[in-house]
Amino acid sequence: MKKIVVALGGNALGKTPTEQLELVKNTAKPIVDLVEAGNEVILAHGNGPQVGMINLAMQTASESEANTPDMPFPECGAMSQGYIGYHLQNAIREELAVRQIKRPVSTIITQVIVDKNDPAFEHPTKPIGNFYDFEHAESLMDQKGWHMVEDAGRGYRRVVASPKPIDVVEKETILKLIEQEQIVITVGGGGIPVVQEGYALVGVPAVIDKDFASAKLAEIVEADYLIILTAVDQVAINFGKENEEWLDKLSPEIAKKYIDQGHFAPGSMLPKVQAALQFATSGSNRKALITSLEKAKEGIEGKTGTLIVDEG
Repeated sequence: MKKIVVALGGNALGKTPTEQLELVKNTAKPIVDLVEAGNEVILAHGNGPQVGMINLAMQTASESEANTPDMPFPECGAMSQGYIGYHLQNAIREELAVRQIKRPVSTIITQVIVDKNDPAFEHPTKPIGNFYDFEHAESLMDQKGWHMVEDAGRGYRRVVASPKPIDVVEKETILKLIEQEQIVITVGGGGIPVVQEGYALVGVPAVIDKDFASAKLAEIVEADYLIILTAVDQVAINFGKENEEWLDKLSPEIAKKYIDQGHFAPGSMLPKVQAALQFATSGSNRKALITSLEKAKEGIEGKTGTLIVDEG
């Protein structure tokens, strides 16, 4: 039996609740394939489209209705964890029942600790919410202290920080549920970012990259595999060029070299390779696999995907 953390991209879940309800039925099948093969599976997921939709709805309501308060961004993240988890756990439970596999499924609303002095807070980069003209954006910066940037000629948007995860607050609960053979859905959207202030945990407006949060989770639960799912079956260098080369296996040294050479796009494949590298070098016998959702089981069997492993 292998303990596997699977990091599922938020875009694979659709952009609306209706679309997501349909997509999770297909998402559940390869996840349950891993369970049926005898593995312990812990599922993480992104939430980009979903938290954006929630934030936009709340922001629009507060701007149009005088008595509607602003909804803080950490709370929007918590809402997205709840509704994505609700859809995922029901789809997985149904697929388990179809195959007559008795395994409980739980979603954990998860907080992830970040450092309030993380340099990312000085340079926010993640766009969220509405587009505004310059005058409105300037007013919001004055009134609310938001960071606003021009976004691809479409107007100005708020940007928030993307700090690195330090720890998972609910880790003891997650570990107990794994011991009880539950399929756990956790660190949704990278987790709700919080900072420690005395005894209190305080939410901050930020977005934690779900691949880095998944790598941290995989370290904590001492997983054998971290599977980071993407739109392609393998990682490539010279992607989209005539000399494109698909990669079966990478050592940490070669992975670092390709990162330094700029082969992986920021905001796309780069954080996946970086997170996979982080986990693969965090302890002995730890393997990170980057592949598509449909090929996850074949990847574990060594038939496809890009494996990052430290064999030194």
